[in-house]
Amino acid sequence: MCIRDRLTNDAASRHSRHAPDTFLEYLQSMAIPDVSSARPDAHPGIGVGIVRSWEIFKQLVKSPIYRLYQHRLESKAAGWTDPRHIGFIMDGNRRFARSLGLQNVSDGHHQGAEKLWEVLSWCYDSGVRVVTVWCFSLEYFQRNTAEVKALLELFEDKTKEIAEHREVHSKRVRVRYIGELRLLPESLQEAIRNAEAATAEYDGYVLNIAMAYGGREEITEAIRCHLRNRLEAGDPVEQIVEELDGAAISRYLYTSGLPEPDLILRTSGEVRLSGFLLWQSAYSEYYFTDTHWPAFRKIDFLRALRSYDERHRRYGR
Repeated sequence: MCIRDRLTNDAASRHSRHAPDTFLEYLQSMAIPDVSSARPDAHPGIGVGIVRSWEIFKQLVKSPIYRLYQHRLESKAAGWTDPRHIGFIMDGNRRFARSLGLQNVSDGHHQGAEKLWEVLSWCYDSGVRVVTVWCFSLEYFQRNTAEVKALLELFEDKTKEIAEHREVHSKRVRVRYIGELRLLPESLQEAIRNAEAATAEYDGYVLNIAMAYGGREEITEAIRCHLRNRLEAGDPVEQIVEELDGAAISRYLYTSGLPEPDLILRTSGEVRLSGFLLWQSAYSEYYFTDTHWPAFRKIDFLRALRSYDERHRRYGR
């Protein structure tokens, strides 16, 4: 069994506290493959239009089974212990676009941005109070210039949308951007300041958006801030070194004052953190799914919550 199966196949766990939906899960996993796995280039000679039509047909066939399976999970979800804080590594936008034969990978990024609103609604309905999403790593600056430019323009548009979004205000969501924001275009920085100011007084939920973010850089900056403040206060170096501990660093992290993530979920099949919330995730639970982010479904979300409920968290004890 591969590592991904060991980490995520909660339905087959021998120690599950829930009765498995054996028949329904068999149908869901075997009879209705995820649209995100479709590859037009896997069928030489078949046009993209035919592949897309086939995907539409598969969606129509699987829809009744999907609804039945989702209803089954939802009926059990009320008894689960839900995480307070979920971190999402929203991976697979480009692979999703390519799987559908789209020429411009930016189409995948646009669909991924729209998917975020849907997933946030699921989180709010499940009582998840804090959500952190990673949309742009520092390494992304090394990608194709045209793609980076299109991404940053998309982020600016969506950030402006956030400042006026009805659900953000009705649910009193405080929006915070974390990362090396000074590296972003000034117009995007201004949009970020406006979105944060528009929601600064809200206390219903918290949405952290990691942009131009790197986990190592966050820790390095936290240590730097701690040392600078102690030195400016006139404390001797020997005393600073002697008193240095985890709590001293934590207060300078981007997420200071918030609960650490209980669950970190990554889409698109990669089984790694890639630097996401390295300090904060020391005792987080992880869940990995092969589904690309734009194709992420509510049943994927509910499976992750079910898997989290089945974990026995010991925090290293």
